[in-house]
Amino acid sequence: MKTDMDRKLRDFLGAKTAKTFAEVLGIETVGELLRHYPRRYLKKGELTPFDELEVGDQATVNGRVKKVTARALDTKLEIKPEEAHKFRKRRTITKVVVTDGRNDLEAAFFNQPWLLTKLTPGTSALFWGEVTMFRTTMQLKNPGTEVLDEEDLTEAEIERRARPFRPLYPATSKLPTATIERSVKIVLDSLDERIGDPVPDLILRNEKLLGLRDALQLVHLPDTEKDIDRAQQRFRFEEALVMQTILAQRRAVTDALNAVPRPRVQGRLLDDFDKRLPFELTEGQAEVGEEVFADLARPHPMHRLLQGEVGSGKTVVALRAMLSVVDNGGQAALLAPTEVLAVQHHKTLTKMLGELAEQGMLGGAEHATRIGLLTGSLNAAARRTAMLDAASGAAGIVVGTHALLEDKVQFADLGLVVVDEQHRFGVEQRAALSAKSGDNTPHVLVMTATPIPRTVAMTVFGDLAVSTLTQLPAGRSPIQSSVVPAKERPDWLQRAWARVREEVGKGHQVYVVCPRIGDDVKNASDEEGELLEADEGGKKEARPPISVIQVAEALGEILHDLRVEILHGRLPADEKDAVMSRFAAGEVDVLIVTTVIEVGVDVPNASTMVIMDADRFGISQLHQLRGRVGRGKVPGLCLLVTDLWAGSKSYGRLEAVASTTDGFELSRIDLETRREGDVLGVAQSGRRSSLKLLSVLRDEDVILAARHVANSIVSVDAELAEYPALRSVVREALESETTEYLEKT
Repeated sequence: MKTDMDRKLRDFLGAKTAKTFAEVLGIETVGELLRHYPRRYLKKGELTPFDELEVGDQATVNGRVKKVTARALDTKLEIKPEEAHKFRKRRTITKVVVTDGRNDLEAAFFNQPWLLTKLTPGTSALFWGEVTMFRTTMQLKNPGTEVLDEEDLTEAEIERRARPFRPLYPATSKLPTATIERSVKIVLDSLDERIGDPVPDLILRNEKLLGLRDALQLVHLPDTEKDIDRAQQRFRFEEALVMQTILAQRRAVTDALNAVPRPRVQGRLLDDFDKRLPFELTEGQAEVGEEVFADLARPHPMHRLLQGEVGSGKTVVALRAMLSVVDNGGQAALLAPTEVLAVQHHKTLTKMLGELAEQGMLGGAEHATRIGLLTGSLNAAARRTAMLDAASGAAGIVVGTHALLEDKVQFADLGLVVVDEQHRFGVEQRAALSAKSGDNTPHVLVMTATPIPRTVAMTVFGDLAVSTLTQLPAGRSPIQSSVVPAKERPDWLQRAWARVREEVGKGHQVYVVCPRIGDDVKNASDEEGELLEADEGGKKEARPPISVIQVAEALGEILHDLRVEILHGRLPADEKDAVMSRFAAGEVDVLIVTTVIEVGVDVPNASTMVIMDADRFGISQLHQLRGRVGRGKVPGLCLLVTDLWAGSKSYGRLEAVASTTDGFELSRIDLETRREGDVLGVAQSGRRSSLKLLSVLRDEDVILAARHVANSIVSVDAELAEYPALRSVVREALESETTEYLEKT
């Protein structure tokens, strides 16, 4: 049954305002507007601390006018307040300096000379716009303003401004927070009492939570801080409940599927492999291996996430699982996100198995299999052979990219799907591969080298059992990381290239990583090559990210006597393979690359990595990249080169990466510095999301409680027939971009 929450905004606000909400924020219904919660509250009489603002934010602040000036743009003449009315039809600029008592903020208003008489020194006002920096001064781009102590207001406006807390909403220049505030008030005053609460009454009582109608009133129009806390707590629980219900339904579907049990078989291929391992399994590898074997022995499909630090030995765990399936007469498919990684996996598995991968060949072991490789760039003959080996069952293990998903690719008995770097693939892609196993669903093991805090794993990967490898195998060398501020200390950058020479002189190899390929360098600005020379001059505009092509040209002189090559995703497949093979064989000293080597590439002799424009990468990505060095007996070195000045927030992120090699700690820092919407794959600005107040790092107790409730509900009513309001919100979440991240796991 539809309620007021489902009604269109035009019924309450009129067509024009409703159209603006739809175009600017994607908000079309009453429910979407009322769930566009305030991002913070302005307490009456308080000024906003300007040092909390971040460049790039759309912000609303409360400050006091410190200085105001205006001038005509055609004559450059300064305008006096008493003459402002004479310039109404002329092009003017009014500059306002606002203060919070400690710091200043500037805002420039075009063709609004009348602000001279409203924004007089000492006036308290709201200002909004995009936060920017010019030199050392913070500014608001495309600003708007609302004076807080105006006279001659309507009774409704006086009431609105007299409230002890003013809500400040995620807003834009076209739809400022004041407009949103007024619209919410209109809708709340007209809202019917029967609006359908997705949280069942019994749960509200047990968890001591507000009902939906009361919570909406208090979250938008609070009188006390306790009102805000109670309302937000209710909506955090609701958000967690919706997400956990989706995951509980997904688990229920998986648990109802049939799979062929693949119990461990003694005296076959897996045992032979274990005997030939040149190292002892870590305690973690052994424990996780037993968890996987237990799952494989069940008549229902395994759905397990295997996470672990770069180099923690996930590949060995996955290979042992694949061999167990082969011992049972089944096949395993390893799905990799890139061709470089697929080829690397194929070589690694073949090397680890040795004669155990040479079934039917001279010298092959008694209990042997064959490892196939299927990628999009194979020639017709190789592709035909790989497909035949998969379809006939001759290849017990098939490694490939998206090419494995094609309809023409068939398996004789697909028992296990291993997905590497799970966030690169969607549910549909996994399902396409799983469908190749006939009536029975294959077991699924997904791997990630991006450490995930427990609460995040529980929220985002809640339909998967989670195994974590925390130990590093013996023999892994430590990695030292340092930030190189190229602008501030150009001599440090020169020292970085000298260090590259020293490492090569010792017989080691070096990666130089760049944010982009740059094959369009001829159309780029002259300043793009500036970082290598660390010149203090240049334009004021931020330059584009530095590229592989630019760095290769610049290093052509600096490292002219070394063997330098490039590698990026747009090279032909055979050329990429050849370059990587030469680097692995020690025939290349310095490899200039994009993030194509982010995961899976294993060259023990590579000791050093220089990451150019390191601030253009995320924390987790930087951690992944540097995991490519220090993989042998030589200590690793990672140099994070940046154009930023020390003290900026982004520079601080680089310092955090340099300070620790604990991936879980870095993952937590990464999540704390990003918006929660981004954690779940949804940009908050102008996009709908059902996760707005829940923090996956802070609200572990809420998530646990919601998980318990969701499991209880779904266990007796998987279709939510008795909970129509919850079913409606769950369906809405599934149809929205909120679960886009879930659909990629």
